[in-house]
Amino acid sequence: MTSSYALVLVGCGKMGGAMLDGWLAEGVSPQSVLVIDPFAKDLPAGVTVIPSADQMPAGASAQVVVLAVKPQMMADVLPLYRPLVSPDTVFLSIAAGKTIAFFRQGLGEQAIIVRAMPNTPAAIGRGMTVLCAGPGISESQKDHCATLLKATGTVAWLDDESLMDAVTAVSGSGPAYVFHMVEAMAQAGIAMGLPADLSMLLARQTVAGAGELLHQSDLPAGQLRQNVTSPGGTTAAALDILMSADGGLPDVMGKAIAAATRRGKELAG
Repeated sequence: MTSSYALVLVGCGKMGGAMLDGWLAEGVSPQSVLVIDPFAKDLPAGVTVIPSADQMPAGASAQVVVLAVKPQMMADVLPLYRPLVSPDTVFLSIAAGKTIAFFRQGLGEQAIIVRAMPNTPAAIGRGMTVLCAGPGISESQKDHCATLLKATGTVAWLDDESLMDAVTAVSGSGPAYVFHMVEAMAQAGIAMGLPADLSMLLARQTVAGAGELLHQSDLPAGQLRQNVTSPGGTTAAALDILMSADGGLPDVMGKAIAAATRRGKELAG
């Protein structure tokens, strides 16, 4: 077993697995990847899998260690990876709420940390990931982390770590808001007499199509909305409700984003 890895992936659940698929599709050699997860199965040929950190080869090293376990497990996991700390190794975390200071406490002050917040569309290469780097990182290491995460979609850097909870609230949790909107649209269609399967098809395809139009268009979202809205028409009647000052979508979404941001700060503790 080799003891020098391009990537060590700690935790290979839905998000970790999506990232792994993206890396391999972009040409990362399976032989250069070590996955540490007691439940990992059916991984691509060539990827080395071990159930726990204590089974790593003596003297193992890595360019990037991706920490993809649940935030609640992170404090117990981190000390196991102190042997991998070096100036040549970046620890890349996707755990919501866990700060760079938290990781330096668990791994040691010399550890080089990048905090990242991806979202589930990474599974189809259409994710959104925001990164924030800790002290000591080189530009080449930042570039390497960005390149890795571009395999799963769009990447942006943030200098102010205090804003990462808001990032989590908007894009990290955001897909769930969209899926719930589809549920609500379908339920409303059923209430208006549509068959359930047709109503769900209409809601799913409308949101998927609108998302793709937004992706491909250079126009602002507000302009795309206006392009659909004829004065005095059906869309305008619906938007009068959704944009109402009393409990309309902006107010509800603002409260939702604020609640998610608060919860991210609570997880930091």
